[in-house]
Order: sequence, then structure tokens, then C-alpha cells
Amino acid sequence: MSLLRKTLLGLSTGMLAMSATVQASTHWIMATGYPDDSFFTQNIQQFVDEIEQKSQGELTIDLRTNGTLIKHDNIKRAVQAGQVQAGEVRISVYGNEDPMYILDNTPGVAGTYEQARQLMEVQAPYLKKLFERQNIEPLAYVAWPGQGFFTQTPLNSVDDMQGRKIRVYSQPTQELAEKLGFKATILPFSEIAQAYSTGMIDSLFTSLQTGIDVQIWDYARYYTYTGTTHTKNAIIVNRRALKSLDDDLRKIVIEAGKHATTRGWEMSKEASRNNEEIVSSHGVEVSQASDDIQAAIAKIGDEMIAEWRRSASPEENAVLDEYLKVRDAGDAHGKAD
Repeated sequence: MSLLRKTLLGLSTGMLAMSATVQASTHWIMATGYPDDSFFTQNIQQFVDEIEQKSQGELTIDLRTNGTLIKHDNIKRAVQAGQVQAGEVRISVYGNEDPMYILDNTPGVAGTYEQARQLMEVQAPYLKKLFERQNIEPLAYVAWPGQGFFTQTPLNSVDDMQGRKIRVYSQPTQELAEKLGFKATILPFSEIAQAYSTGMIDSLFTSLQTGIDVQIWDYARYYTYTGTTHTKNAIIVNRRALKSLDDDLRKIVIEAGKHATTRGWEMSKEASRNNEEIVSSHGVEVSQASDDIQAAIAKIGDEMIAEWRRSASPEENAVLDEYLKVRDAGDAHGKAD
């Protein structure tokens, strides 16, 4: 073989090897509606980093934050359709699709982190089936910190709520707010600032985390903490995209999801501890809700749980029953200790 032919053969072999390497790498896009400094975004950034590092670059993920690529409430549909391969969603905004999505957002169901974790573990198999019907694979769940009311004047009792214009984020929170006497409007996270500036709202029902994310101190001076619910976000991926990965890559992605769940819950708890100090430093006065307010929420919660049961299927009611057994057993054990 001539030197020229050997050279050409070597170049050809090298180019084929390079081509195979390029073809072997996979690129995903992941969307979230939350800003970079949110603990949710920080958690999924670590999820992305773990996948890229353990796959040695075979799977890379372009994380688009703050709703810059897709509006928050449209992310699930985008993942389902394959417009993006991955995303983070707040499952309670999809209550119109199935009652199970709003169970954790129903007052009186899971008001502590421990209860929220118990509910997640009981719900997970059913939620997985729901997501799979839409070509989605859930990889992780992370609880929000407890909820409360941001207002311009103090909330000392239910009487102080009457007629206020409040932003809520789901059907259950709208029902709760309206039964308390608010005029409630469901709005996505990205529209909060504009709603305040136009006078559409003067209050929020949300966590301290969201207050920080929207710099609530520009609009409110008081935060009345109720706890009430610890709703969940889910890290989701397109099932076809996940199945198209080889076994090793798929395992890396699934394991990263498990780690994101464990890490995310701890980050949420830490944020819950730290966020009060942050908003207070900006002039927001934080207080616990009065007994009057908590009693009203508890009464409404009982009504909403009964409504949820009527709208849910027998299988979904069985999920709630199983969770309540776990929760009540845990409560009894705690009292015994």
C-alpha cells in the first residue's frame, strides 16, 4: 500500500471515529420557571451536573431557567410533546386533569414536611401511572416550604381578609382563599409582579420562597404563616427520550433523580429556616397565623377533603386512605414517644 493510500485510510478511519463519538453524545434541553437563585433551580442544576459528570459528557443538558424558554405552566405539555426533554413542574396546577395532582394541595392533608414525605411515598406509584399515560417519566419530587399570606396590612383575623384581591396558584388554593373571603385569581409565577403593578392583586398566598423570588418587599409588608400545605414539584422527562438512552445512561439519569429528591427535601427545609430572615431583613414582618385563622382553614380543609373524595376514583380514595393510616400511625407513635 502506498504512503498516500495509508495516509488517506488513516484520515478516513479517524473521521469515522470522530463521527461515532459525535453521534454517541446526546443533548437534552430542560426548562424551569424558577430563577437561578431559587433552591429548586439550584437542585436541578446539581441534577444536571451529576448526569453530565457521570456520563462523561455522553448526555449534556441545557438548563433554561426563569421561564425564558417555556412559560412555567406550559412545561409539562412541552415535555409530553418532546419539545423539551426535561422540566420541573408544580403538580398542583394540573388538578383539572386528575384529582391526585391536587391532593397535596388540599388543606388538612399534609401540613408538615414529615406528612408531605409520607404522602409522596404513598402517592408515587399512582402519580407514575398518571404521568406515563402522557409520555412522561417522573424522576424526583421536592416539597415546597409551608404556605402563608403576604399582605400590605396585618391579618389578625378572618375579618381582615374580606375583599382583598389575592393571587393563588391552583384550584384548591383558589377555593380556600375564596371561602376565607378573598377575591382570588389564579396566576402563574411569572405574572405576579405585573398583577401587583396593575392593581389586579394586593395579596399572595404562597411560601416565603416565592416571596423572595419575586422580591415581595416591593409590594407587601406582612407575612402571616399558616403552614397549611407542602405541595410538590416534580422533575419530569420525556419517556421516549429516556428510553432512547442506553442502559448505563438511563441508570445515571434515574439515579440522579433519586439524589435530587433526597437533596431537594433538605434544601427545602433549609430554605424554610433561612427565608424568614431574608424577608425580614427587607422589612417584611413575619408572624404566625392567629387561632381564628387556623381554625377557619381547618374547617375549610375538612370540607375540601370531602369534596376531593367525591371527585376522586375508588383507587384514588384508596391512596388517601393508605396515606392517612401511615400518617395517623406516625402521629400516634410521636405522641407515645
